[in-house]
Amino acid sequence: MRARSVPTWLAGVIGGVSLIALWWIFSLVVFQPGEGTSYTPVPSPWAVFEWLFVDGNIAGAWNVFQPTITAAAIGYVWGNGIALILAAFVLIFPKTENLITQIAVVTYCLPIVAVGGISVVVLGGAKNPGDPSATAIFLAALVCVFTTVVGAILGFKSADKASLDVVRVYGGGAWTQLYKVRLIAALPAILNALQIAVPTAFLGAVLGEYLGAITAGVGPTLVRLQGQLDSAGVWSVFLLTAVFALVAYGLVGLLIRLVTPWVAGSAAR
Repeated sequence: MRARSVPTWLAGVIGGVSLIALWWIFSLVVFQPGEGTSYTPVPSPWAVFEWLFVDGNIAGAWNVFQPTITAAAIGYVWGNGIALILAAFVLIFPKTENLITQIAVVTYCLPIVAVGGISVVVLGGAKNPGDPSATAIFLAALVCVFTTVVGAILGFKSADKASLDVVRVYGGGAWTQLYKVRLIAALPAILNALQIAVPTAFLGAVLGEYLGAITAGVGPTLVRLQGQLDSAGVWSVFLLTAVFALVAYGLVGLLIRLVTPWVAGSAAR
């Protein structure tokens, strides 16, 4: 008898309901307002729902998130584009692998808050109110480099040696091997790295806005709500940020299934 596995969607629903239940219990039992104050550090799920939908704050969500999403998208394209170029450079000039890998590791190990502070001084914020912040774009690009460089290099190296030998026998060079064999073999790994980079870029953009002196976006909204001790508002923006990142992550995952159906088919078997 085969054990029946729980469907993925059902496991997700059970996990989500369990998290909300635990959140509600902790907000009622553990995190209570202190004496002489009505401030609640962890609002209940109902308080967050009320802030979003009863008070109508959800109506202005797009105005808050639009600059952040724009900055994250621009940084995502720049960061991953540079990472893919570096990975391809390693294939053309293999002796540069250690150097480029070390550069990618350095971008990963840099303290992002310190880099953000320096980038605020160098790059500044947004030129016009409502525009994406230059600092947010830079940090969104920076945090994407490591994952994509490593994933792309590993993917390029996974190419079948027999196929590479066939290209070489017929007179193909490194460039021919790259776009006829290595790129196809590396596509699943590259797309997985790009998927992981989606929420990372969004986080970098939020942090860049949080540090920069700008007036629009998720970062300044969080600063304003924290100054007002509006815990329900802070948690609502946090949850909306997670939803936006999760939706973008899921869309890239759907793209992966469409572009590399042979990977999804082999995983199902």
